[in-house]
Amino acid sequence: MEIGLYSFAENTPDPLNGGHLQSPAERLKDLLEEIKLADEVGLDFYGLGEHHRPDFVASAPVTILAAAAAITKRIRLSTAVTVLSSEDPIRVWQQFSTLDLLSNGRAEIMAGRGSFIESFPLFGYDLEDYDTLFEEKLAQLLKIREGGKVSWEGSEHTKPIPGIAIYPMPIQDPLPLWIAVGGTPNSVARAAYFGLPLMLAIIGGNPKQFQPFTELYRGTAAKVGHDVTKLPIGISSHGFIAETSQEARDLAFPAHSEAMSRIGKERGWPPTTRAQFEAGAGPQGAYFMGSPQEVIDKVLMQHEWFKHDRFGLQLSVGTLPHAKVMKAIELFGTVVKPAINKALGSP
Repeated sequence: MEIGLYSFAENTPDPLNGGHLQSPAERLKDLLEEIKLADEVGLDFYGLGEHHRPDFVASAPVTILAAAAAITKRIRLSTAVTVLSSEDPIRVWQQFSTLDLLSNGRAEIMAGRGSFIESFPLFGYDLEDYDTLFEEKLAQLLKIREGGKVSWEGSEHTKPIPGIAIYPMPIQDPLPLWIAVGGTPNSVARAAYFGLPLMLAIIGGNPKQFQPFTELYRGTAAKVGHDVTKLPIGISSHGFIAETSQEARDLAFPAHSEAMSRIGKERGWPPTTRAQFEAGAGPQGAYFMGSPQEVIDKVLMQHEWFKHDRFGLQLSVGTLPHAKVMKAIELFGTVVKPAINKALGSP
């Protein structure tokens, strides 16, 4: 199984450090150190989310990933996600092709519709077109990915491409393209129809209830003629790791509660309580908050349900002290990943 991390590059007051708020430059410096360490401890990939809000600093994630490419050697570099609905597929392709060249073949696109909506008014799109924007732009991006001179008739939300080759060409052929979904059946079926790898975000509830989505994905892919054995599934979840379970949860809760309550207030959710947090961190919950062994056990339990090929842990939800995040990355790479690979018979 591929084991890695993803981040939204949060930049909010740190509740464990007197509410200290870093400058954006300081946060990006720490973020690059975190990605570099993830590479050094053997993690397989790092994903960076695209957001256009004051509480995140990654409005241009490919730029940050390009900086990371220069200081890493083997870790794969991805977005998590590229909000394709409000992007230009041509520019997405050019940016990631360039990243692929800079990283010597380590770039990945992870495309999604996005759970935040700020990019739509920012770039002049109508939320009523939320789904059709993504579908049309995904189809165009796939056409570009085929290579050669691109002939595209255009659609309601894309302009024609009159037989023009688009440069630069990446090292990887094809450049990996994942579809990230949050549990919408239509999105799962779309990924299966196009024969694209699926990244399923499980950030709440009972994870086993997501098993039908993986079955839908594999079943749909098989029906339309794709080789299911060549279509990986990934699971991504919130989490934090420390030497002991209690330490991990005590460290993670204040920031997690602040972040989820702040976002929840915007969306009409009640504030996050410690009891809810503890339930999510329990054996049947969606969070991976605990000691290395707890995280190992939960990944392996979920692998029995999903038979997934990739697991991504979000470090962190809300702002935590940089040193604590670095320690969590170290434990994830040097303790959790080797144990999972040994249990699954992976190299």
